[in-house]
Amino acid sequence: MVTLFPFRRMTSLSNDIMENRSEVNSFILLGLTEAPGFQGPLFIMVTLIYLITLVGNLGMVALISHDSCLHTPMYFFLRNLSLVDFGLSSTVIPKVMTGFLTGNKVISYNGCATQLFFFVAFVAIEGFLLAFMAYDRHAAVCQPLHYATIMTPKMYVNLACGSHIWGFLYSSIIIGSIFSLSFCRSNIVHHFFCDIPPLLVLSCSEIHITESIIFILGSLNASFTFLVIFVSYLFIFITVLKIRSADGRQKAFSTCASHLTAVFIFYGTIIFIYFRPSSSHSMDSDKMASVFYTMVIPMLNPLIYSLRNKEVKNAFRKAMRRQRLQFDHPF
Repeated sequence: MVTLFPFRRMTSLSNDIMENRSEVNSFILLGLTEAPGFQGPLFIMVTLIYLITLVGNLGMVALISHDSCLHTPMYFFLRNLSLVDFGLSSTVIPKVMTGFLTGNKVISYNGCATQLFFFVAFVAIEGFLLAFMAYDRHAAVCQPLHYATIMTPKMYVNLACGSHIWGFLYSSIIIGSIFSLSFCRSNIVHHFFCDIPPLLVLSCSEIHITESIIFILGSLNASFTFLVIFVSYLFIFITVLKIRSADGRQKAFSTCASHLTAVFIFYGTIIFIYFRPSSSHSMDSDKMASVFYTMVIPMLNPLIYSLRNKEVKNAFRKAMRRQRLQFDHPF
């Protein structure tokens, strides 16, 4: 049996126990590991990941904003993606770093809700941005003569705004359904941040309706974004295969290589976490997958788009030349 969310179903307590329960007002995050010898090395590693993520994503935003050659729909979406990756990592990593540094792993009830709200929102927004980037690549490869009339500024701004609006609306519904539950079993979260599965395990309420809401909305999100990406790349591959010259095919594929790499990493991790048989789940493996999801992917995305993209590399070289000129001739 395959389940979208790897938590065990909990039955409601009897009425007399429910009346005498004490409500949880804070949670304790167990973190990545409780082994004392690993706290220092892990703090250094997570700090380096966070610094690379900040420099990479904010650098990408600055580069795209200041280079007119990158003022295209694809790079507009990429700038938004970089901001979302920055927000996603900043939602999770600072609390993890604080836990390593001070040993304080307590997070307030409202702090947990806030962290989960932004985490869910940024993940949803990223999925939609990747889908709309695939549609942009489809228009560029399959309809190059009409690309300017298809991907107008109004069109891609509306798509990006729609991604953000739906992401925060979707997250509000999910958070509202989760935190309307009662938490009285324990306040120990077997994770390094407030994620959906370990929180639902702690609820002493009937969670069937909440599970259904999460499943339906999550399935709709995943189905829509995956369908847009799949159909877009299906038409791209068909179009590319019709190109007779090898150079032409390689050039067409190269415009999609960075985006495809980001898509495979993003959705591959989602499938690993949420679409495995429930019998194969373990807390440690899910925790390690979440590290990749919340820390590594936001760090990798700017590297993928900079190392595999000639336009970004050219823009970076121009920016470096301008900096050298300003340094050599300050007045």
